[in-house]
Amino acid sequence: MTLSRAEAAAPAKDDAADASSGGRLGLPQATALVVGNIVGTGIFLLPASLAEIGTISFAVMGATAVGAIALALVFGRLGARVPASGGPYAYARDAFGEFAGFLTAWSFWLTAWGGNAGIAVAWVGYVNYFLHWDSVPGKIAIGLAGLWLPALINLSGVRNIGVFQLVTTVLKFVPLIFVGIVGLFFLKAGNFGPFNASGGSLWHAGWLAAGLILFIYSGMESVTIVAERIKDPARNVGRASILGVLACTALYLLATLAVFGTVPHARLTGSDAPFADAVNNMFGGGGWGAAMAACAIVSGIGALNGWMLLVAEMPMAAARDGMFPAAFGRTTRRGAPVVGIIAGAVLSSLMLLSSYASENAFNTILLFASFTTAIPYFFSAAAQLFWLVTGGRKVSRGRLLRDMAMAVVALLFSFAIVYGSGDQAVMLGVLVLLVGVPVYIWTKAGRGEYGPRETGRAGNPSARNH
Repeated sequence: MTLSRAEAAAPAKDDAADASSGGRLGLPQATALVVGNIVGTGIFLLPASLAEIGTISFAVMGATAVGAIALALVFGRLGARVPASGGPYAYARDAFGEFAGFLTAWSFWLTAWGGNAGIAVAWVGYVNYFLHWDSVPGKIAIGLAGLWLPALINLSGVRNIGVFQLVTTVLKFVPLIFVGIVGLFFLKAGNFGPFNASGGSLWHAGWLAAGLILFIYSGMESVTIVAERIKDPARNVGRASILGVLACTALYLLATLAVFGTVPHARLTGSDAPFADAVNNMFGGGGWGAAMAACAIVSGIGALNGWMLLVAEMPMAAARDGMFPAAFGRTTRRGAPVVGIIAGAVLSSLMLLSSYASENAFNTILLFASFTTAIPYFFSAAAQLFWLVTGGRKVSRGRLLRDMAMAVVALLFSFAIVYGSGDQAVMLGVLVLLVGVPVYIWTKAGRGEYGPRETGRAGNPSARNH
């Protein structure tokens, strides 16, 4: 049976009923999902990494924020146009056809479970602030707990996910913004260090900073992927995306500025807990290190919870359209895509294990996830530009130039992520993307289809003889 594009974009009634039976996310929970997935454990180490590059990082962060906000605006427009689960997958498929949609879904799926492994590795370090399980088996045990606890929460239904995400976002956002605001009163100009501390050219330093900063915005597309589970998605998908990115931008700028200005540069570059050092310098020590470690733990588990939702939602949306194995489309009575959650947790666990078998695996994971993130971003921005240029959708003339400008900036933002990922990550990412092509062939063959379904030849045996 061949589906029309409109039918493919719309969720099946039974699936929609499953989603609603598990509850829907309102604007606060949807915004919390965006913030919670963007703000993971990376922010707690970011100032120390950027200090090694220099204060040029603030200029790069400002430029990155422009690109992130432009992409959030594009997601808002696309979410209103195609309010179906799948986000970038649904946008790419609607604009460019099923194969582009498949590559987008495949790339995001790689990002989701690969990125979860990276978050878990960083999360282990903060848990060990209290447990001191410094052996490799001990670290692996902590990391696996961090991956499978969110999996169990996701299996319990979307209502529990929303509550957990809102609580963890508040618990991590409030102390970080507190440091950012209060730290402004303790800034010392002598602490900031040189403009370029990398030892290389400004061009090299700028892109080095970009490679770190671009990744920490990964997750802004979160709410678009679960659009079916959002109340009034045509309105709230865009609002949650923009509010989440703006909140995170303010948090990153203020917090990084506060840490740079309160911790001497030489000390900051070697710090394993820059926020703890900043608070200790502001208030004279005490239990601040433990408090900030606790914030990092909450931040990490919240990010893992949100990303575990996405690691299952994207293949579920693709499975409904026949682009992923059908098992990924199955849901429980509570609306949980059980196969996607378990498969994602298993793959993340395997990558976690590999990270402890190689000294540089953690950096490889992060840069690899940056590249695979850029593919869905690129196709989303391209889909918006496609509809604006071709007139494939009705566009208000008053908004045409503004929407075109935002789409172009979002495209450039996607290119910047690829460039900032580095040669090794791009090569590895391309290889893994190509692995998806046989999966696409296998899925099509399993349905007895030849060629894209948009041509009307899908499943037509006579078409195979021409």
